[in-house]
Amino acid sequence: MSDVVVVGGGMGGLAAAARLAAAGHRVTVLERAPECGGKLGSYRRDGFTFDTGPSLLTLPSVYRELFAATGADLDQLVDIVPVDPACRYRFADGTELAVPRERAAVPGALEAAFGGGAGEEWRGLMRQAEQLWGLVGEPVLRRPLNGTRDLLRHARGVRDLVAIAPWRTLRGLGRRRLTDPRARMLLDRYATYTGSDPRRLPAVLSVVPFVEQEFGAWHVRGGLRRLADALVGRLAALGADVRTGAEVVAIETAADGVRGVRLADGERLAASVVVANADAAHVHGDLLDDARVRRPRRTQPSSAGFVLLLALRGTTPDRAHHRVLFPADYDAEFDAIFGRVRRPVADPAVYVCAPDDPQLHPPGCESWFVLVNAPRHDPASGVDWTTPGLATRYADRVLDVLAARGLDVRDRLLWREIRTPADLERDTGAPGGAIYGSSSNGPRAALLRPANAGPVPGLYLAGGSAHPGGGLPLVAMSAEIVAGLVGPARRPRDGHREMGQPDE
Repeated sequence: MSDVVVVGGGMGGLAAAARLAAAGHRVTVLERAPECGGKLGSYRRDGFTFDTGPSLLTLPSVYRELFAATGADLDQLVDIVPVDPACRYRFADGTELAVPRERAAVPGALEAAFGGGAGEEWRGLMRQAEQLWGLVGEPVLRRPLNGTRDLLRHARGVRDLVAIAPWRTLRGLGRRRLTDPRARMLLDRYATYTGSDPRRLPAVLSVVPFVEQEFGAWHVRGGLRRLADALVGRLAALGADVRTGAEVVAIETAADGVRGVRLADGERLAASVVVANADAAHVHGDLLDDARVRRPRRTQPSSAGFVLLLALRGTTPDRAHHRVLFPADYDAEFDAIFGRVRRPVADPAVYVCAPDDPQLHPPGCESWFVLVNAPRHDPASGVDWTTPGLATRYADRVLDVLAARGLDVRDRLLWREIRTPADLERDTGAPGGAIYGSSSNGPRAALLRPANAGPVPGLYLAGGSAHPGGGLPLVAMSAEIVAGLVGPARRPRDGHREMGQPDE
């Protein structure tokens, strides 16, 4: 049995810890916050409950496999239910589109909303995306990837590489394949699932809408936070030690690899394996002091988010679980977030999550999670989200935008909570409050993130800033890769079973 320390109790770290504990390792999880879960947080007040991070679950099979691999049935622990329609969209011209959760029904919905053959164009686009998923799903996303050479090896030939075409952008793909500007805007929206700019995101990420439409959109009753709670419970059952309020300030190394970690209070924990579930740049630049370590190449951080938690009286006619209200000029949003002069988006796209889930609000009320994409917190050269009055003014602005687009809830508002990118940075350690760590802007950023095997023997990276990327399914995939690289625990040489080690 070997000692494993997991630095960071986000979903990637928890998933890696569970797999390694199930494989016989003695595992300790160190989380600096008061509770684990990372960005998958929650907020409760006056009978209202809100997810404060991810609000959509795709590919639930990834988590079912995780729990099965650690000896549990996920569906016995949480109630995962489908969301239909997957999302309701409103465009600046007043057009509304409800995207069904069943892939086969989506083209008909687009044709009914847009006309002009938009449905058949989308069908063709998703058929191509299905082929791309076959090339990058299992072969790339669920295997270790260490540089361009590995990517080329996974591609079965020049034809596959041309199909992936990392030099092409999602925006360019939309222009080539979709005639209606609203359909193009819909495609662009999926770039924000990775906190990226569609004008720079590789076209291969068209697999994102395919995955959502092929495998469905899902909700966890009581909130997605329950997924993190179930994973923490699984770790307890497996005998892992989970410590909160424990901040790691250094990963200690020697000539032959990692030696353990040092905490802010001076405590040292020895370990033969360290799994870092933290931003890769922070790991390489701040936690490691080793001549073998080079800072990873500079990447553009992902977008951050400005969040309103709205406690509302009454119910909304034609209520939708997920809703997106588009602006007239979508590019202005990406300019404000990723341009040289970063600023709060004046006329943003607004995302609203309003689950019809009685566990989340009192009777006759609604809990709304409202998200606006925003530039990261960067007082030195960008937006300082702690500027007095800025958060309140911008919250008022977002409510005004909702009203202008047909969702005026100002007279129903019981109270609101504001979460800025500065708050996310403080609460989770995400640099600048970047939701997905680094963006996928550009071929290298999208497909060649830092490898899961670190630069020092015994060090591994899991989570959104490492391969294969951010989002609930991908961080669980990164954990699966790490567990595979570490392998099962070795038994003592004398053959005696150690305490906590399972029988054959």
